[in-house]
Amino acid sequence: MVLRRSANDLLPIGTVAERAGISVPTLRFYEEAGLLAPERTAGNQRRYPRHVLRRLAYVKAAQRFGLSLAEIRSALDGLPRNQAPTRKDWKRLSKSWHDALQARIDELVALRDTTNQCIGCGCLSTKNCPIDNPQDVMGHEGSGARRWPGASGPSAR
Repeated sequence: MVLRRSANDLLPIGTVAERAGISVPTLRFYEEAGLLAPERTAGNQRRYPRHVLRRLAYVKAAQRFGLSLAEIRSALDGLPRNQAPTRKDWKRLSKSWHDALQARIDELVALRDTTNQCIGCGCLSTKNCPIDNPQDVMGHEGSGARRWPGASGPSAR
């Protein structure tokens, strides 16, 4: 079944960008990243269904809370593209978002609790500091912060 939209339901790229509080290049980037798909006019101009504004609000919120574009795209892939998502659709999507956010919150709490001993007082104690790495002994395990909570690697605490 092909949905017929009125011309009033399709918004030009500038209007969508302004209403979403983002730049036109950002909107094009989101399109390239697979987060949204505009329709095209006979003159090849982008036109977005009005409900794309909800998707963009979700993208902005998800980015603010630290979700990657890949995680956001994966979540949005579960929503219908040719119609406004239902309350049930958003509820299903928000459940997956909830779990990812809870994992991040747990990591941040662990990070806060492990760093307040040394960074909180400014001493950077070599006895208690989770990032102390004399003579770069952790370098053979790869790049990145190997000892921070939530870090990957055999020495992650």
